Amino acid sequence: MQIDASAGKPAEQNILINIPKLVTAYYTGIPDVSVKEQRISFGTSGHRGSSFKNSFNENHILAITQAICCYRKEQKIDGPLFLGFDTHALSAPAFATTLEVLAANAVEVMIAAKDEYTPTPVISHAILKYNRERKFGFADGIVITPSHNPPDDGGFKYNPPNGGPAGTAVTEWIESKANKLLEENLKNVKRISFEKALDSSTTHQHDYLNTYINDLENIIDMDIIRNSKIKIGVDPLGGAGVHYWEPIAEHYKLDLTVVNKVVDPTFSFMTVDWDGQIRMDPSSSYAMQKLIAMKNRFDISFACDTDHDRHGIVTKSAGLLNPNHYLSVAIFYLLQHRPLWNASAAVGKTVVTTQLIDRIAAKFGRQIYDVPVGFKWFVNGLLDSSLCFGGEESAGATFSGLDGSVWTTDKDGFVPALLSAEITAKMQRDPGEIYKELIKEFGEPFYNRVEANATIEQKENLKKISPTQIKSKTLGGEKIKNIITNAPANDASIGGIKVITENSWFAARPSGTENIYKIYAESFSGKDKLKQIMEEAQTIVNAALEIKNTV
Repeated sequence: MQIDASAGKPAEQNILINIPKLVTAYYTGIPDVSVKEQRISFGTSGHRGSSFKNSFNENHILAITQAICCYRKEQKIDGPLFLGFDTHALSAPAFATTLEVLAANAVEVMIAAKDEYTPTPVISHAILKYNRERKFGFADGIVITPSHNPPDDGGFKYNPPNGGPAGTAVTEWIESKANKLLEENLKNVKRISFEKALDSSTTHQHDYLNTYINDLENIIDMDIIRNSKIKIGVDPLGGAGVHYWEPIAEHYKLDLTVVNKVVDPTFSFMTVDWDGQIRMDPSSSYAMQKLIAMKNRFDISFACDTDHDRHGIVTKSAGLLNPNHYLSVAIFYLLQHRPLWNASAAVGKTVVTTQLIDRIAAKFGRQIYDVPVGFKWFVNGLLDSSLCFGGEESAGATFSGLDGSVWTTDKDGFVPALLSAEITAKMQRDPGEIYKELIKEFGEPFYNRVEANATIEQKENLKKISPTQIKSKTLGGEKIKNIITNAPANDASIGGIKVITENSWFAARPSGTENIYKIYAESFSGKDKLKQIMEEAQTIVNAALEIKNTV
Protein backbone atom coordinates (compact mmCIF):
# COMPACT_ATOMS: atom_id res chain seq x y z
CA MET A 1 0.00 0.00 0.00
CA GLN A 2 1.58 3.25 -1.17
CA ILE A 3 1.20 5.92 1.53
CA ASP A 4 0.75 9.38 0.03
CA ALA A 5 3.19 12.07 1.14
CA SER A 6 0.30 14.21 2.39
CA ALA A 7 -1.21 11.48 4.60
CA GLY A 8 -1.96 12.75 8.10
CA LYS A 9 -1.44 16.39 7.10
CA PRO A 10 -4.11 19.11 6.94
CA ALA A 11 -6.05 19.12 3.67
CA GLU A 12 -4.66 21.64 1.21
CA GLN A 13 -6.86 23.97 -0.81
CA ASN A 14 -6.07 22.31 -4.14
CA ILE A 15 -7.69 18.98 -3.15
CA LEU A 16 -10.98 20.47 -1.92
CA ILE A 17 -13.97 19.72 -4.13
CA ASN A 18 -15.95 22.42 -5.89
CA ILE A 19 -19.35 22.12 -4.23
CA PRO A 20 -21.34 24.17 -6.79
CA LYS A 21 -19.95 22.08 -9.65
CA LEU A 22 -20.64 18.84 -7.76
CA VAL A 23 -24.27 19.77 -7.06
CA THR A 24 -24.77 21.07 -10.61
CA ALA A 25 -23.52 17.73 -11.94
CA TYR A 26 -26.06 15.98 -9.70
CA TYR A 27 -28.92 17.77 -11.46
CA THR A 28 -27.52 17.85 -15.02
CA GLY A 29 -25.76 14.50 -15.38
CA ILE A 30 -27.55 11.75 -17.33
CA PRO A 31 -26.28 8.22 -16.63
CA ASP A 32 -25.54 5.97 -19.59
CA VAL A 33 -27.16 2.66 -18.62
CA SER A 34 -24.95 0.82 -21.12
CA VAL A 35 -21.93 1.75 -18.98
CA LYS A 36 -21.62 -0.54 -15.95
CA GLU A 37 -20.10 2.16 -13.75
CA GLN A 38 -23.12 4.42 -14.35
CA ARG A 39 -25.78 1.84 -13.54
CA ILE A 40 -27.34 1.48 -10.09
CA SER A 41 -25.43 -1.00 -7.96
CA PHE A 42 -25.99 -1.85 -4.32
CA GLY A 43 -22.66 -2.90 -2.82
CA THR A 44 -21.90 -3.80 0.80
CA SER A 45 -24.05 -0.94 2.05
CA GLY A 46 -26.25 0.66 -0.59
CA HIS A 47 -25.64 2.52 -3.84
CA ARG A 48 -22.67 4.88 -3.89
CA GLY A 49 -21.01 7.07 -6.46
CA SER A 50 -20.14 10.61 -7.48
CA SER A 51 -22.00 13.07 -9.70
CA PHE A 52 -18.63 13.91 -11.26
CA LYS A 53 -18.52 10.31 -12.55
CA ASN A 54 -22.20 10.12 -13.46
CA SER A 55 -22.59 7.34 -10.92
CA PHE A 56 -24.73 9.26 -8.39
CA ASN A 57 -27.12 11.87 -9.69
CA GLU A 58 -30.77 12.85 -9.65
CA ASN A 59 -31.82 10.18 -12.15
CA HIS A 60 -30.31 7.46 -9.96
CA ILE A 61 -32.18 8.69 -6.89
CA LEU A 62 -35.47 9.08 -8.76
CA ALA A 63 -35.21 5.50 -10.00
CA ILE A 64 -34.10 3.96 -6.71
CA THR A 65 -36.78 5.74 -4.68
CA GLN A 66 -39.53 4.72 -7.10
CA ALA A 67 -38.20 1.16 -7.01
CA ILE A 68 -38.44 1.22 -3.21
CA CYS A 69 -42.02 2.46 -3.44
CA CYS A 70 -42.80 -0.48 -5.74
CA TYR A 71 -41.03 -2.87 -3.36
CA ARG A 72 -43.02 -1.53 -0.39
CA LYS A 73 -46.27 -2.03 -2.31
CA GLU A 74 -45.37 -5.59 -3.30
CA GLN A 75 -44.35 -6.47 0.27
CA LYS A 76 -47.36 -4.64 1.78
CA ILE A 77 -45.09 -2.37 3.86
CA ASP A 78 -47.50 0.47 4.60
CA GLY A 79 -46.23 2.04 7.80
CA PRO A 80 -44.16 5.24 7.87
CA LEU A 81 -40.78 5.50 6.20
CA PHE A 82 -38.08 7.10 8.38
CA LEU A 83 -35.88 9.27 6.16
CA GLY A 84 -32.53 10.81 7.06
CA PHE A 85 -29.42 12.26 5.44
CA ASP A 86 -25.85 13.16 6.42
CA THR A 87 -23.55 16.13 5.77
CA HIS A 88 -22.03 15.12 2.43
CA ALA A 89 -22.70 17.74 -0.25
CA LEU A 90 -24.81 15.37 -2.38
CA SER A 91 -26.96 14.21 0.53
CA ALA A 92 -29.26 17.26 0.79
CA PRO A 93 -30.07 17.33 -2.95
CA ALA A 94 -30.67 13.56 -2.88
CA PHE A 95 -32.92 14.01 0.17
CA ALA A 96 -35.04 16.53 -1.75
CA THR A 97 -35.33 14.21 -4.75
CA THR A 98 -36.23 11.26 -2.52
CA LEU A 99 -38.97 13.17 -0.70
CA GLU A 100 -40.46 14.33 -4.02
CA VAL A 101 -40.92 10.71 -5.14
CA LEU A 102 -42.08 9.38 -1.77
CA ALA A 103 -44.73 12.09 -1.45
CA ALA A 104 -45.93 11.52 -5.01
CA ASN A 105 -46.38 7.85 -4.11
CA ALA A 106 -48.35 8.79 -0.96
CA VAL A 107 -45.77 7.25 1.38
CA GLU A 108 -46.01 8.45 4.99
CA VAL A 109 -42.55 9.93 5.59
CA MET A 110 -40.91 10.92 8.87
CA ILE A 111 -38.29 13.66 8.42
CA ALA A 112 -36.18 15.31 11.10
CA ALA A 113 -37.50 18.36 12.89
CA LYS A 114 -35.69 21.62 12.11
CA ASP A 115 -34.13 20.15 8.94
CA GLU A 116 -31.62 18.29 11.14
CA TYR A 117 -29.10 15.74 9.89
CA THR A 118 -29.96 12.18 10.93
CA PRO A 119 -27.35 9.49 11.72
CA THR A 120 -27.75 5.94 10.41
CA PRO A 121 -28.22 4.31 13.85
CA VAL A 122 -30.92 6.82 14.75
CA ILE A 123 -32.95 5.69 11.72
CA SER A 124 -32.47 2.01 12.65
CA HIS A 125 -33.47 2.70 16.25
CA ALA A 126 -36.56 4.64 15.12
CA ILE A 127 -37.72 1.80 12.83
CA LEU A 128 -37.34 -0.81 15.57
CA LYS A 129 -38.99 1.38 18.20
CA TYR A 130 -42.00 1.95 15.94
CA ASN A 131 -42.32 -1.69 14.88
CA ARG A 132 -41.96 -3.18 18.37
CA GLU A 133 -45.05 -5.25 19.26
CA ARG A 134 -46.72 -4.44 15.92
CA LYS A 135 -48.41 -7.13 13.85
CA PHE A 136 -48.98 -4.96 10.76
CA GLY A 137 -48.35 -1.44 9.44
CA PHE A 138 -44.57 -1.84 9.69
CA ALA A 139 -42.14 1.03 9.18
CA ASP A 140 -38.91 1.02 7.18
CA GLY A 141 -36.29 3.64 6.34
CA ILE A 142 -33.84 5.31 3.99
CA VAL A 143 -30.51 6.87 4.94
CA ILE A 144 -28.80 9.08 2.38
CA THR A 145 -25.09 8.75 3.10
CA PRO A 146 -21.89 7.35 1.60
CA SER A 147 -20.61 6.77 5.16
CA HIS A 148 -16.95 7.80 5.58
CA ASN A 149 -16.29 8.05 1.82
CA PRO A 150 -14.67 11.17 0.28
CA PRO A 151 -16.59 14.47 0.01
CA ASP A 152 -17.57 14.10 -3.66
CA ASP A 153 -19.38 10.81 -3.01
CA GLY A 154 -23.07 10.28 -2.45
CA GLY A 155 -24.75 7.23 -0.96
CA PHE A 156 -28.23 5.77 -0.56
CA LYS A 157 -29.21 2.93 1.82
CA TYR A 158 -32.53 1.18 2.33
CA ASN A 159 -33.42 -0.35 5.70
CA PRO A 160 -36.46 -2.67 5.63
CA PRO A 161 -38.72 -3.24 8.67
CA ASN A 162 -36.01 -5.26 10.44
CA GLY A 163 -34.18 -1.97 10.86
CA GLY A 164 -30.88 -3.10 9.40
CA PRO A 165 -29.19 -2.80 6.01
CA ALA A 166 -31.27 -4.52 3.35
CA GLY A 167 -30.22 -8.08 2.54
CA THR A 168 -29.04 -9.24 -0.87
CA ALA A 169 -32.44 -10.47 -2.07
CA VAL A 170 -33.98 -7.06 -1.29
CA THR A 171 -31.19 -4.98 -2.82
CA GLU A 172 -31.12 -7.12 -5.96
CA TRP A 173 -34.88 -6.57 -6.41
CA ILE A 174 -34.55 -2.80 -5.93
CA GLU A 175 -31.43 -2.59 -8.09
CA SER A 176 -33.08 -4.49 -10.97
CA LYS A 177 -36.27 -2.42 -10.83
CA ALA A 178 -34.36 0.86 -10.59
CA ASN A 179 -32.12 0.08 -13.56
CA LYS A 180 -35.20 -0.82 -15.61
CA LEU A 181 -36.70 2.56 -14.73
CA LEU A 182 -33.48 4.22 -15.91
CA GLU A 183 -33.61 2.26 -19.15
CA GLU A 184 -37.19 3.47 -19.68
CA ASN A 185 -36.09 7.11 -19.19
CA LEU A 186 -37.95 7.29 -15.85
CA LYS A 187 -41.36 7.30 -17.55
CA ASN A 188 -42.96 5.39 -14.65
CA VAL A 189 -41.47 7.52 -11.89
CA LYS A 190 -43.98 9.55 -9.89
CA ARG A 191 -42.81 12.94 -8.66
CA ILE A 192 -44.10 16.24 -7.29
CA SER A 193 -42.23 19.44 -6.44
CA PHE A 194 -40.16 19.64 -3.26
CA GLU A 195 -42.38 22.42 -1.90
CA LYS A 196 -45.50 20.31 -2.38
CA ALA A 197 -43.74 17.27 -0.91
CA LEU A 198 -42.85 19.20 2.25
CA ASP A 199 -46.43 20.45 2.58
CA SER A 200 -47.95 17.05 1.80
CA SER A 201 -50.27 15.50 4.38
CA THR A 202 -48.05 12.39 4.23
CA THR A 203 -44.87 14.24 5.30
CA HIS A 204 -44.38 14.50 9.07
CA GLN A 205 -41.68 15.94 11.31
CA HIS A 206 -40.16 13.53 13.84
CA ASP A 207 -37.98 14.35 16.85
CA TYR A 208 -35.23 11.86 16.06
CA LEU A 209 -32.67 13.61 18.26
CA ASN A 210 -34.44 13.61 21.62
CA THR A 211 -36.10 10.25 21.11
CA TYR A 212 -32.72 8.59 20.52
CA ILE A 213 -30.92 10.51 23.27
CA ASN A 214 -33.59 9.73 25.88
CA ASP A 215 -33.23 6.01 25.14
CA LEU A 216 -29.42 5.87 25.51
CA GLU A 217 -29.77 5.10 29.22
CA ASN A 218 -31.24 1.75 28.15
CA ILE A 219 -27.97 0.60 26.60
CA ILE A 220 -25.18 2.54 28.38
CA ASP A 221 -24.70 2.99 32.13
CA MET A 222 -24.88 6.77 32.06
CA ASP A 223 -24.96 7.03 35.85
CA ILE A 224 -21.48 5.60 36.27
CA ILE A 225 -20.09 7.90 33.58
CA ARG A 226 -21.68 10.96 35.16
CA ASN A 227 -20.69 10.06 38.73
CA SER A 228 -17.08 9.31 37.78
CA LYS A 229 -16.69 12.87 36.41
CA ILE A 230 -14.30 11.66 33.72
CA LYS A 231 -13.46 14.17 31.00
CA ILE A 232 -14.64 13.13 27.53
CA GLY A 233 -13.65 14.59 24.15
CA VAL A 234 -15.69 14.10 20.98
CA ASP A 235 -14.98 14.91 17.34
CA PRO A 236 -18.06 14.34 15.13
CA LEU A 237 -15.80 14.79 12.06
CA GLY A 238 -18.37 17.20 10.65
CA GLY A 239 -20.94 14.42 10.46
CA ALA A 240 -24.64 13.84 11.03
CA GLY A 241 -24.20 13.49 14.79
CA VAL A 242 -22.63 16.91 15.20
CA HIS A 243 -25.70 18.35 16.98
CA TYR A 244 -26.35 15.24 19.08
CA TRP A 245 -23.34 15.26 21.38
CA GLU A 246 -23.98 18.43 23.37
CA PRO A 247 -27.62 17.46 24.07
CA ILE A 248 -26.33 14.04 25.18
CA ALA A 249 -23.94 15.76 27.59
CA GLU A 250 -26.65 18.10 28.84
CA HIS A 251 -29.29 15.39 29.27
CA TYR A 252 -27.00 13.04 31.20
CA LYS A 253 -24.84 15.75 32.83
CA LEU A 254 -21.57 14.46 31.38
CA ASP A 255 -18.26 16.34 31.32
CA LEU A 256 -18.11 16.13 27.52
CA THR A 257 -16.47 18.56 25.12
CA VAL A 258 -17.17 18.66 21.39
CA VAL A 259 -13.78 19.66 20.00
CA ASN A 260 -15.00 20.41 16.48
CA LYS A 261 -18.50 21.69 15.66
CA VAL A 262 -17.79 22.63 12.04
CA VAL A 263 -20.04 21.35 9.25
CA ASP A 264 -18.33 21.95 5.92
CA PRO A 265 -19.16 19.83 2.84
CA THR A 266 -15.57 20.15 1.61
CA PHE A 267 -14.41 18.70 4.97
CA SER A 268 -11.45 21.06 4.77
CA PHE A 269 -10.81 20.63 8.51
CA MET A 270 -9.71 17.00 8.05
CA THR A 271 -6.21 15.62 7.87
CA VAL A 272 -6.01 13.51 4.73
CA ASP A 273 -6.10 9.72 4.63
CA TRP A 274 -3.44 7.21 3.52
CA ASP A 275 -4.01 7.81 -0.20
CA GLY A 276 -4.07 11.61 -0.11
CA GLN A 277 -7.87 11.76 -0.17
CA ILE A 278 -10.13 13.30 2.43
CA ARG A 279 -11.98 10.47 4.13
CA MET A 280 -13.87 10.75 7.42
CA ASP A 281 -12.66 7.43 8.76
CA PRO A 282 -12.41 7.40 12.58
CA SER A 283 -10.34 4.20 12.49
CA SER A 284 -7.60 5.79 10.37
CA SER A 285 -4.70 7.34 12.26
CA TYR A 286 -4.10 9.63 9.26
CA ALA A 287 -7.63 11.02 9.37
CA MET A 288 -7.65 11.23 13.18
CA GLN A 289 -4.47 13.24 13.72
CA LYS A 290 -6.21 16.21 15.35
CA LEU A 291 -8.05 14.22 18.01
CA ILE A 292 -5.00 12.04 18.66
CA ALA A 293 -3.01 15.22 19.37
CA MET A 294 -5.58 16.12 22.08
CA LYS A 295 -5.52 12.74 23.85
CA ASN A 296 -3.97 14.05 27.06
CA ARG A 297 -6.72 16.66 27.49
CA PHE A 298 -9.29 13.94 28.19
CA ASP A 299 -9.65 10.70 30.12
CA ILE A 300 -11.18 9.20 26.97
CA SER A 301 -12.02 10.66 23.57
CA PHE A 302 -13.63 9.40 20.42
CA ALA A 303 -14.91 10.27 16.96
CA CYS A 304 -17.57 8.98 14.60
CA ASP A 305 -17.74 9.01 10.81
CA THR A 306 -20.08 11.11 8.70
CA ASP A 307 -23.26 9.10 9.27
CA HIS A 308 -22.14 8.12 12.79
CA ASP A 309 -22.24 4.37 12.26
CA ARG A 310 -18.51 3.90 12.92
CA HIS A 311 -16.39 4.75 15.94
CA GLY A 312 -12.77 5.60 16.69
CA ILE A 313 -11.52 5.43 20.28
CA VAL A 314 -8.58 7.55 21.45
CA THR A 315 -7.01 6.70 24.82
CA LYS A 316 -4.41 8.44 26.93
CA SER A 317 -2.42 5.23 27.24
CA ALA A 318 -2.30 4.13 23.60
CA GLY A 319 -3.65 6.90 21.40
CA LEU A 320 -6.02 5.74 18.67
CA LEU A 321 -6.95 2.11 19.26
CA ASN A 322 -6.93 -0.32 16.37
CA PRO A 323 -10.62 -1.25 15.89
CA ASN A 324 -9.81 -4.92 16.56
CA HIS A 325 -8.23 -3.97 19.88
CA TYR A 326 -11.22 -1.95 20.99
CA LEU A 327 -13.79 -4.51 19.86
CA SER A 328 -11.90 -7.12 21.91
CA VAL A 329 -11.96 -4.89 25.00
CA ALA A 330 -15.63 -4.02 24.49
CA ILE A 331 -16.67 -7.68 24.25
CA PHE A 332 -14.49 -8.65 27.23
CA TYR A 333 -16.15 -5.93 29.29
CA LEU A 334 -19.73 -6.45 28.11
CA LEU A 335 -19.71 -10.20 28.72
CA GLN A 336 -18.92 -9.46 32.38
CA HIS A 337 -21.11 -6.40 32.96
CA ARG A 338 -24.43 -7.18 31.29
CA PRO A 339 -26.03 -9.67 33.72
CA LEU A 340 -29.45 -9.56 32.01
CA TRP A 341 -28.10 -10.69 28.64
CA ASN A 342 -29.18 -14.15 27.49
CA ALA A 343 -26.36 -16.56 28.38
CA SER A 344 -26.79 -18.38 25.07
CA ALA A 345 -26.56 -15.27 22.87
CA ALA A 346 -23.58 -15.47 20.50
CA VAL A 347 -20.95 -12.88 19.57
CA GLY A 348 -21.11 -11.84 15.92
CA LYS A 349 -17.99 -10.89 13.97
CA THR A 350 -16.93 -10.79 10.35
CA VAL A 351 -14.39 -13.28 8.97
CA VAL A 352 -11.76 -10.52 8.70
CA THR A 353 -12.05 -9.46 12.35
CA THR A 354 -9.45 -10.53 14.94
CA GLN A 355 -9.50 -14.07 16.32
CA LEU A 356 -8.67 -12.63 19.72
CA ILE A 357 -12.44 -12.21 19.99
CA ASP A 358 -12.86 -15.97 19.49
CA ARG A 359 -10.53 -16.62 22.43
CA ILE A 360 -12.35 -14.12 24.65
CA ALA A 361 -15.76 -15.55 23.75
CA ALA A 362 -14.56 -19.07 24.52
CA LYS A 363 -13.48 -17.97 28.01
CA PHE A 364 -17.06 -16.90 28.74
CA GLY A 365 -18.68 -19.88 27.05
CA ARG A 366 -20.04 -17.85 24.15
CA GLN A 367 -20.35 -19.07 20.58
CA ILE A 368 -18.84 -17.05 17.72
CA TYR A 369 -21.03 -16.22 14.74
CA ASP A 370 -18.56 -15.64 11.85
CA VAL A 371 -20.08 -13.93 8.78
CA PRO A 372 -18.96 -12.21 5.55
CA VAL A 373 -18.14 -8.50 5.51
CA GLY A 374 -21.35 -6.46 5.65
CA PHE A 375 -23.50 -5.64 8.65
CA LYS A 376 -26.60 -7.08 6.98
CA TRP A 377 -25.42 -10.54 8.07
CA PHE A 378 -25.97 -9.66 11.75
CA VAL A 379 -29.48 -8.23 11.37
CA ASN A 380 -31.64 -11.27 12.10
CA GLY A 381 -29.51 -12.38 15.07
CA LEU A 382 -29.55 -8.92 16.63
CA LEU A 383 -33.28 -8.65 16.03
CA ASP A 384 -34.17 -11.90 17.81
CA SER A 385 -31.38 -11.46 20.43
CA SER A 386 -29.62 -14.68 19.44
CA LEU A 387 -26.67 -12.30 18.99
CA CYS A 388 -25.70 -9.98 21.83
CA PHE A 389 -23.02 -8.22 19.81
CA GLY A 390 -22.16 -7.62 16.17
CA GLY A 391 -18.87 -6.06 15.13
CA GLU A 392 -16.50 -5.68 12.21
CA GLU A 393 -12.86 -4.66 12.02
CA SER A 394 -13.73 -1.51 10.08
CA ALA A 395 -14.98 -0.03 13.37
CA GLY A 396 -18.67 -0.79 13.02
CA ALA A 397 -20.56 -2.36 15.91
CA THR A 398 -23.73 -2.49 17.93
CA PHE A 399 -24.89 -4.59 20.87
CA SER A 400 -27.92 -5.45 22.96
CA GLY A 401 -29.52 -3.09 25.44
CA LEU A 402 -28.97 -3.44 29.18
CA ASP A 403 -31.94 -5.80 29.40
CA GLY A 404 -30.76 -7.92 26.47
CA SER A 405 -33.29 -6.55 23.97
CA VAL A 406 -32.40 -5.27 20.50
CA TRP A 407 -31.05 -1.72 20.29
CA THR A 408 -30.23 -1.27 16.60
CA THR A 409 -29.73 -3.73 13.77
CA ASP A 410 -27.39 -1.36 11.96
CA LYS A 411 -23.98 -0.12 12.99
CA ASP A 412 -24.09 2.48 15.76
CA GLY A 413 -21.12 4.79 16.33
CA PHE A 414 -22.62 6.45 19.40
CA VAL A 415 -22.91 3.40 21.66
CA PRO A 416 -19.42 1.87 21.22
CA ALA A 417 -18.04 5.38 21.74
CA LEU A 418 -20.05 5.95 24.91
CA LEU A 419 -19.21 2.42 26.05
CA SER A 420 -15.52 3.41 26.06
CA ALA A 421 -16.45 6.08 28.62
CA GLU A 422 -18.42 3.56 30.67
CA ILE A 423 -15.47 1.16 30.61
CA THR A 424 -13.04 3.91 31.66
CA ALA A 425 -15.34 4.99 34.49
CA LYS A 426 -16.14 1.49 35.74
CA MET A 427 -12.67 -0.07 35.43
CA GLN A 428 -10.74 3.10 36.37
CA ARG A 429 -8.40 2.53 33.46
CA ASP A 430 -8.87 3.17 29.78
CA PRO A 431 -9.46 0.57 27.05
CA GLY A 432 -5.85 0.84 25.89
CA GLU A 433 -4.64 -0.31 29.30
CA ILE A 434 -7.21 -3.12 29.39
CA TYR A 435 -6.08 -4.34 25.96
CA LYS A 436 -2.55 -4.77 27.31
CA GLU A 437 -3.98 -6.99 30.04
CA LEU A 438 -5.95 -9.02 27.50
CA ILE A 439 -2.98 -9.91 25.35
CA LYS A 440 -1.08 -11.13 28.40
CA GLU A 441 -3.89 -13.61 29.01
CA PHE A 442 -4.90 -14.57 25.47
CA GLY A 443 -1.79 -13.90 23.37
CA GLU A 444 -0.92 -10.91 21.23
CA PRO A 445 -2.27 -10.80 17.69
CA PHE A 446 -0.42 -8.74 15.10
CA TYR A 447 -2.85 -7.49 12.48
CA ASN A 448 -2.63 -5.53 9.27
CA ARG A 449 -5.00 -4.41 6.55
CA VAL A 450 -3.85 -2.88 3.28
CA GLU A 451 -5.85 -1.36 0.46
CA ALA A 452 -4.99 -0.74 -3.19
CA ASN A 453 -6.82 0.53 -6.23
CA ALA A 454 -8.53 -1.99 -8.48
CA THR A 455 -10.71 -1.84 -11.57
CA ILE A 456 -14.20 -3.33 -11.59
CA GLU A 457 -12.86 -6.25 -13.65
CA GLN A 458 -10.03 -6.87 -11.18
CA LYS A 459 -12.50 -6.77 -8.30
CA GLU A 460 -14.62 -9.38 -10.06
CA ASN A 461 -11.56 -11.60 -10.51
CA LEU A 462 -10.77 -11.41 -6.82
CA LYS A 463 -14.38 -12.07 -5.86
CA LYS A 464 -14.24 -15.31 -7.89
CA ILE A 465 -10.88 -16.53 -6.58
CA SER A 466 -10.89 -20.28 -5.90
CA PRO A 467 -9.11 -22.42 -3.26
CA THR A 468 -7.54 -24.33 -6.16
CA GLN A 469 -5.53 -21.20 -6.98
CA ILE A 470 -3.68 -21.58 -3.67
CA LYS A 471 -0.92 -24.03 -4.54
CA SER A 472 1.12 -23.67 -1.34
CA LYS A 473 0.55 -26.06 1.57
CA THR A 474 1.92 -23.55 4.08
CA LEU A 475 1.40 -19.93 5.04
CA GLY A 476 4.19 -18.14 6.84
CA GLY A 477 5.93 -21.49 7.25
CA GLU A 478 2.92 -22.98 9.06
CA LYS A 479 0.68 -25.72 7.66
CA ILE A 480 -2.53 -24.43 6.10
CA LYS A 481 -5.51 -25.88 8.02
CA ASN A 482 -8.33 -24.49 5.95
CA ILE A 483 -9.12 -22.34 2.92
CA ILE A 484 -12.61 -20.88 2.84
CA THR A 485 -14.67 -18.84 0.40
CA ASN A 486 -17.85 -19.12 2.47
CA ALA A 487 -18.47 -17.92 6.04
CA PRO A 488 -18.63 -20.56 8.82
CA ALA A 489 -21.79 -19.14 10.44
CA ASN A 490 -24.14 -19.02 7.46
CA ASP A 491 -22.25 -20.49 4.48
CA ALA A 492 -22.64 -17.21 2.60
CA SER A 493 -19.90 -16.24 0.16
CA ILE A 494 -17.25 -13.99 1.67
CA GLY A 495 -16.64 -12.41 -1.74
CA GLY A 496 -13.00 -13.46 -1.70
CA ILE A 497 -10.86 -15.97 0.14
CA LYS A 498 -9.49 -16.68 3.63
CA VAL A 499 -6.48 -18.92 4.31
CA ILE A 500 -6.10 -20.21 7.87
CA THR A 501 -3.31 -21.86 9.91
CA GLU A 502 -3.15 -22.69 13.62
CA ASN A 503 -1.84 -19.25 14.62
CA SER A 504 -2.34 -17.03 11.57
CA TRP A 505 -4.63 -16.20 8.66
CA PHE A 506 -5.08 -13.86 5.75
CA ALA A 507 -8.12 -12.83 3.73
CA ALA A 508 -8.49 -10.92 0.48
CA ARG A 509 -11.63 -9.37 -0.96
CA PRO A 510 -12.71 -6.44 -3.12
CA SER A 511 -14.43 -3.49 -1.49
CA GLY A 512 -18.19 -3.39 -1.98
CA THR A 513 -18.28 0.41 -1.97
CA GLU A 514 -15.04 1.70 -3.53
CA ASN A 515 -12.80 0.69 -6.44
CA ILE A 516 -10.21 -0.86 -4.17
CA TYR A 517 -9.34 -4.29 -2.84
CA LYS A 518 -8.27 -5.18 0.68
CA ILE A 519 -5.88 -7.71 2.16
CA TYR A 520 -6.26 -8.55 5.85
CA ALA A 521 -3.87 -10.67 7.88
CA GLU A 522 -3.27 -11.63 11.48
CA SER A 523 -0.67 -13.65 13.32
CA PHE A 524 -0.23 -14.63 16.95
CA SER A 525 3.41 -15.45 16.11
CA GLY A 526 4.91 -11.96 15.93
CA LYS A 527 5.43 -9.00 13.61
CA ASP A 528 7.96 -10.73 11.38
CA LYS A 529 5.59 -13.60 10.75
CA LEU A 530 2.81 -11.15 9.92
CA LYS A 531 5.06 -9.41 7.40
CA GLN A 532 5.86 -12.75 5.75
CA ILE A 533 2.15 -13.63 5.56
CA MET A 534 1.28 -10.26 4.00
CA GLU A 535 3.94 -10.76 1.33
CA GLU A 536 2.68 -14.26 0.50
CA ALA A 537 -0.89 -13.01 0.45
CA GLN A 538 0.02 -10.18 -1.93
CA THR A 539 1.63 -12.65 -4.34
CA ILE A 540 -1.58 -14.69 -4.39
CA VAL A 541 -3.74 -11.61 -4.92
CA ASN A 542 -1.48 -10.28 -7.69
CA ALA A 543 -1.88 -13.56 -9.53
CA ALA A 544 -5.66 -13.39 -9.19
CA LEU A 545 -5.83 -9.76 -10.32
CA GLU A 546 -3.00 -10.00 -12.84
CA ILE A 547 -1.47 -6.79 -11.52
CA LYS A 548 1.82 -5.76 -9.96
CA ASN A 549 0.73 -3.98 -6.79
CA THR A 550 2.87 -4.59 -3.74
CA VAL A 551 2.26 -4.28 -0.01
